[in-house]
Amino acid sequence: MKLTGTVYKFGNDIDTDAIIPARYLNTFDPQELARHCMEDADAGFPDKVKRGDIIVAEKNFGCGSSREHAPIAIKGAGVSCVIAKSFARIFYRNAINIGLPILECPEAVDAIQEGDSIEVDLQSGVIKNLRTGKTFQATPFREFMQDIINKGGLINYVKEKS
Repeated sequence: MKLTGTVYKFGNDIDTDAIIPARYLNTFDPQELARHCMEDADAGFPDKVKRGDIIVAEKNFGCGSSREHAPIAIKGAGVSCVIAKSFARIFYRNAINIGLPILECPEAVDAIQEGDSIEVDLQSGVIKNLRTGKTFQATPFREFMQDIINKGGLINYVKEKS
């Protein structure tokens, strides 16, 4: 599966409170969470993000609490993928569980700028900056993890396997 989108870039240690502030945790509705996604890191993000866009971030994206709301808000906002130098482990697990693709690739993060258009091949892990033509190799997901993402998350994956 190939994804193409415009990049929104964020720094180090974007915690789950910046992704979805605690004051909005009274719902699990993806569309409601999307209206507030990343607003404490970039107040205009919910209004400018478009379906298919991609978040690129520095180290330790998704740190802080273990709330599942964070990847749900990102996916609900239409973000197709998150690329970072590293992810907090619980965020990584929660993202895969809800079918949000996330890739670690420090070289891509260093080379990609806000507003760039990039293409991500989830099967191979290749990330291509369409502005510069440069490509980067992230570690691709194992087959079962790709299946979970392709099915839209762990619950759908398990339902289909049953």
